[in-house]
Amino acid sequence: MEVELFFLVLIGFVAGVINILAGGGSLLTLPMLIFLGLPPSIANGTNRVAILIQNVFSISGFRSKGVNTFPYSIYFGLSAMLGAIIGAQIAIDIKGDLFNKILAVIMVLVVTYLVLNRKTRYEDLIERITGKHLWLSIVLFFFVGIYGGFIQAGTGFLILLVLSGVNQFSLVKSNAIKVVVAFIYTLSALAIFVWNDQVNWKYGLILSIGNALGGWIASRWSVKKGDGLVKTFLIIMVSIMAIKLWFFTG
Repeated sequence: MEVELFFLVLIGFVAGVINILAGGGSLLTLPMLIFLGLPPSIANGTNRVAILIQNVFSISGFRSKGVNTFPYSIYFGLSAMLGAIIGAQIAIDIKGDLFNKILAVIMVLVVTYLVLNRKTRYEDLIERITGKHLWLSIVLFFFVGIYGGFIQAGTGFLILLVLSGVNQFSLVKSNAIKVVVAFIYTLSALAIFVWNDQVNWKYGLILSIGNALGGWIASRWSVKKGDGLVKTFLIIMVSIMAIKLWFFTG
């Protein structure tokens, strides 16, 4: 059991780094929690404990480096929070086998995104933070919140897609906004899971140790190094987990 808990902290650390550098760390922690014997719905709820604590440390890390996300992170976060309430309730009601299938499909889509995505020089773009672009993002974050409330895995990619594609924020600022948004909507999602007794607090708090440490380090280190290594590692791990969940569940 001690070895399993050690690996849970280790996976949490890796996931925390990945979540802050890009997104998709829950694609590692969710299967890990399922492998430890938690039903998919409880694994989904338990993972939110680690995400919440991770983002507390990550927000502090970005702030210590002087990255300011106010007020946009609040606007987007509140919109996502409303959506997350809906998404979390959907996740509570869905059956375990179907959840595994959906998670496997999401993993394949994320791998496809990682393989096909090309880097953009966001530092050369002008931020679009007023008028229709601001309101479009607020609306989109409601739907991001529904997805994030349903399943955390891969939400970071959607957030970065909106912030970079619609608002043209730099990658560093997008990640700083992302952790605030994730913290806000995770509050509502976690509350739904707790209310429905879908959280294993022991595993959640142990996992959060790794997530918090990884989030703190990665938020300060930011996104200037290691993208290629993270992408390769994530593609391999996500592919393995997707095959496991699709073909070897039940």
